Amino acid sequence: MPRYSQRSRSHLETCDQRLQDILNYVIEHWDCTILIGHRTEEAQNEAYRAGRSKVQYPNSKHNSKPSRAIDVVPCNGGIDWQDLRKMTYFAGFVKGVALSKFGVTLRWGGDWDSDGQVLDNSFNDLPHFELVD
Repeated sequence: MPRYSQRSRSHLETCDQRLQDILNYVIEHWDCTILIGHRTEEAQNEAYRAGRSKVQYPNSKHNSKPSRAIDVVPCNGGIDWQDLRKMTYFAGFVKGVALSKFGVTLRWGGDWDSDGQVLDNSFNDLPHFELVD
């Protein structure tokens, strides 16, 4: 069974308990890596400058304590940042688990408007999941 590295666990612990519950369930079924939970002001503004975020501090859900957003990627078979199919399949699993098992609605950075269309985004952030409420 897959399990999180210490680094992934540390990132996960900075998140809202609902995200922790969801991702602790996900790892039991799908190998994945947590890239970031909470993001400091410096880290958020660097992500903005580098084009990895569209918002500056404090306007990201990553900036709250606990974080209301998490970046996570599937890593079974390695991480392929450009594999939209794999990322979409993983996102469907995560969102499905969140809603059906925990009653939590998530927004995914590969379908910002949650219309089921993954090719209509002007900005893709495929690892990003955030609480809607």
